[in-house]
Amino acid sequence: MENKRNNFNEFNISPSIINKVKEAEEAVKKSFSHIESIREQNQLKVIRAMQMEKLSDTHFSGTTGYGYNDRGREILDAVFAHAFGSEDALVRHSITCGSHALSLCLFGILRPGDELLSITGKPYDTLEEVIGIRGREGDGSLKDYGITYSQVELKDGIIDDDSVKKAINDKTRLVFIQRSRGYAWRPALTIDEIERVVKLVKAEKHDVFVMVDNCYGEFVEDREPTEVGVDIMAGSLIKNPGGGIVPSGGYIAGKKDLIEKISYRMTLPGLGREVGATLGQNRLLFQGFFLAPHVVAESLKGAVFTAQLMQNLGFTTHPGPFDPRCDIIQAIRFNNENEVIAFCQGIQKGSPVDSYVRPEPWDMPGYDSPVIMAAGAFIQGSSIELSADAPIRAPYTVYMQGGLVYEHVKLGVMCAVQELVDNGVLYL
Repeated sequence: MENKRNNFNEFNISPSIINKVKEAEEAVKKSFSHIESIREQNQLKVIRAMQMEKLSDTHFSGTTGYGYNDRGREILDAVFAHAFGSEDALVRHSITCGSHALSLCLFGILRPGDELLSITGKPYDTLEEVIGIRGREGDGSLKDYGITYSQVELKDGIIDDDSVKKAINDKTRLVFIQRSRGYAWRPALTIDEIERVVKLVKAEKHDVFVMVDNCYGEFVEDREPTEVGVDIMAGSLIKNPGGGIVPSGGYIAGKKDLIEKISYRMTLPGLGREVGATLGQNRLLFQGFFLAPHVVAESLKGAVFTAQLMQNLGFTTHPGPFDPRCDIIQAIRFNNENEVIAFCQGIQKGSPVDSYVRPEPWDMPGYDSPVIMAAGAFIQGSSIELSADAPIRAPYTVYMQGGLVYEHVKLGVMCAVQELVDNGVLYL
């Protein structure tokens, strides 16, 4: 009988690493089963939404010019709304990124004299200049328009109820929650926790709106924030809900009256959502959404495996391999800059695209420190494809996310561990 071919040999992975990988996979089998059960529920939810809207291939063709009477665009919005349990949704390939979608919400809802209150500490780096807590005056931030900002820090990684109650005042118009960990060593928020906090906030001030940055969180659990009382949420289509095939875009889901206001910011008052040619992109957006529950599950499996393997190798991970998962991000803490760079460069080596490139830290626009980003992706910046990035600052933490298929995550992490060994920072 012929020996079975070991393709890992072609990637120069040492036998000691392969053995460590086998141990890690064996340890997390039960976690994989749990992820698959959630995937099934979310897949059924998406299919049912498409059936309810009588999705047809006639909805895949796009419009040009003004984009009036684009039935596919209307059905796409309705499918997202049904799947996310919201009154309405806006889904557009022309929304450039998740931060753009969030910015549209903030500018669409808030007015001069209002206050924005973040109750999960400082938002993700790319929103700081939108709010006006960093950057130049006069560039068009919320601050320039007379909208004030305050924040409540998390307490031991958890929303601080008492401080939130004290921070809400007569000017508070919008309470902002970042579901994912972003560049922070803290748990992502569970849907149960979001539901609890929404009730707390509404009891304190009934006319305040609650908004969730849902980036990295879609389809990780079997419910979404808009199913538990959140008024508005937003995310990117090159993250979870695009299924890895949507080339660009973002979505916003929530209350119908808020979606209307946001649509006026997206285009202009009076026209709102009625304009905006889809240019033949509808099919990809529908198909990506259909694939999203499966792809997210593959990514989560990869994250659980990575947590187990890196923990076995002596590194601290967050979340741990058996902790609850509320986003697709896996944080790994290293000892120094060299280890961070080696790990990211190893992830790049395991990529199908640009595997020959060696990423280096650079001053990336929107960030307050040099950042290294490893991503051999088919779609530039796609965070649902395997990527790893880290701000080069203490504590030295890599944030890994994505993976269209589990096998790619497995290979990428193996290459990253091999790079640590080859650079003399890890000994096996």
